[in-house]
Amino acid sequence: MEVKMKLDAIHLDRAALSLSVSGDIDFDHFEAFAEPLAHALDCRVRERQWGADRHQWLLEFEGTSLWLNYEFYGNICWLSVEREADFEVLEYLATLLKSYV
Repeated sequence: MEVKMKLDAIHLDRAALSLSVSGDIDFDHFEAFAEPLAHALDCRVRERQWGADRHQWLLEFEGTSLWLNYEFYGNICWLSVEREADFEVLEYLATLLKSYV
């Protein structure tokens, strides 16, 4: 199945252990952005959390846990890992996303 998704930019940040993602993201319909993103990255959605101004999903990629975060007020979306050793997973996922920019 082809994923239809358009991103404006991606940016790796080793210090923050994160991969920022810019695109057309609607807070009220976050799943319409996040589901195709997870599919494009071949990630499994393990958990979904949300609050007044934030979405946070726990994803899994080949045994590595990733957090997909979106904050409404800053219009900021990013993937993050908790361990420095897992940053290489974000580097690999960034290569998968380049075709959507």
